[in-house]
Amino acid sequence: MIESIVRMVDFKITNFKNVNNGSLNLINKRKDFSSSILGLYGQNGSGKTALIDAFQILKLLLCGRQVPDKYADYINVNSDCSKFHFHFQIDAGNNGTYEVYYDFSLKAAKSIVEPNMPIGDTATTIKAQIYDEVISYSFTSGTLKIRKSIFIDTSSDGIFSPAGKYELLFGKDKELKKNLLLLKALTSNSSQSFIFSREFLQNLRNKKNDEKETDSIYSLHKYILDRLVYYGNCELFIIETSNSGVLSLNVLPIAFRYKSGNHGAVGSLALHLNGPSEVPEDTFIMINDIIKNMNTVLTQIVPGLTIGIMDMGLTVSADGVKNHSFQLMSNKNNKQIPLCYESEGIKKIISILQLFIIMYNVSSITIAIDELDSGIFEYLLGELLRILSEKGKGQLIFTSHNLRPLETIDRGFIAFTTTNPDNRYIRLSNIKENNNLRDFYFRDIVLGEQNEEIYDTTNNSEIALAFREVGDIIGS
Repeated sequence: MIESIVRMVDFKITNFKNVNNGSLNLINKRKDFSSSILGLYGQNGSGKTALIDAFQILKLLLCGRQVPDKYADYINVNSDCSKFHFHFQIDAGNNGTYEVYYDFSLKAAKSIVEPNMPIGDTATTIKAQIYDEVISYSFTSGTLKIRKSIFIDTSSDGIFSPAGKYELLFGKDKELKKNLLLLKALTSNSSQSFIFSREFLQNLRNKKNDEKETDSIYSLHKYILDRLVYYGNCELFIIETSNSGVLSLNVLPIAFRYKSGNHGAVGSLALHLNGPSEVPEDTFIMINDIIKNMNTVLTQIVPGLTIGIMDMGLTVSADGVKNHSFQLMSNKNNKQIPLCYESEGIKKIISILQLFIIMYNVSSITIAIDELDSGIFEYLLGELLRILSEKGKGQLIFTSHNLRPLETIDRGFIAFTTTNPDNRYIRLSNIKENNNLRDFYFRDIVLGEQNEEIYDTTNNSEIALAFREVGDIIGS
């Protein structure tokens, strides 16, 4: 399963934040690149972060985790629900290729908190609720071809349809059916995916007998779910703007995927910069290995800079747990200082560098980063993206305000937001091979030559007048 490659092919977002409709295909059809890059550009408030938020919800669902209540407030004000569509391709080599489609809806539901006394006020909160999950797929191999069809559709009153697929996966056990109906209600109430909940998958994995073990269709269906779960947990990484925010609090968030022999780990670490951090011994070993690998690349990106670890030895907590105490240091020009004194840009590069290394080397990796350019020198940003796009293997989706990458990476990797909420994402058309995409974009902002307007024009004189009017009010 791990050897197969998962790629996001396209997506569609409906009625989410300020995006009434927005869709993009992520495949660069201009050239045959091993990597898959999408850089999304546009003015402030035009739907860039909405895309990253949609990927974050997707990751939460695939991981079987709860969708935070805040996302209920992200539903478009003119709609009762948001809808999402994601298309994946799973390339299993000689075992065939899967085209998998995952659709789900998000709505705001009232959550009533009853007091435990007969007299008292009833508290009401709003929570995010996931419903109408649908998985469809098609499959092609040397010996088998399955046309696109619905695999699981939870929009029915029962557990899911089609009935034939349900019986294939779970049989006719009446007690199991009752348990799954209860599970469907519980996951809906707890803002989780029903399909990717731990209990649903556990029941699926436990439902084994000699007949089904030899049934290739049953194995194929089970594989689709298992592969998406692994992708969500171990291969899909979302870096939101909050990661940059904690840097100013002298906390370094490091997202990682680590492997040593037959052991590995995936996740994120929040390391203190203005004082020592304490972690278990095995985590300390892992951090040493990760930093050692990062230093190989970091010293080339920022000449002469490496990260050091000042080992402060073992500590023992009150409950007898042994931890390793250490502090991150900056090594440059034969001098060592605490890493907290480095610039925000250096810290930003360090926090995402391990993911870039993985994306460069591993095909089945998807990284989505909001405001990638924050704090990074524009020339360096352009060169990093050029290397990742031309020689990398994985998938990178990013938003940015810095336009330098428009000059360094293939234009098939770039998309733009529009002022039309019903068609929020587009790729520019009528671009010639010798056009500089950055200059072309600026020209289109002024002349508006695309079918959709890409910039809500501002008036400099009106802005100046507004400043002056306010000045007259507050006094100068």
